[in-house]
Amino acid sequence: MDETLFTTMKLQRARRNLTQAQLADLSGITRKSINAIESGRMVPSILLALKLARTLGVTVEELFSLTPSEVDDFDC
Repeated sequence: MDETLFTTMKLQRARRNLTQAQLADLSGITRKSINAIESGRMVPSILLALKLARTLGVTVEELFSLTPSEVDDFDC
């Protein structure tokens, strides 16, 4: 399974006219982590995902998703 995660965080952040630094301040997450998540270098923990979604006013599912092939590969 490809371990990359699709995120709309950059788009959601831009819709609110927030910089990475502003989102970091509002969510209590470092700007470095925001940058790493947006660039796909870091998969956020559940806690970070929840904080980011709450700060941006969206659900975790709106912010992060798996591609269909990743879902098919996931064993439940």
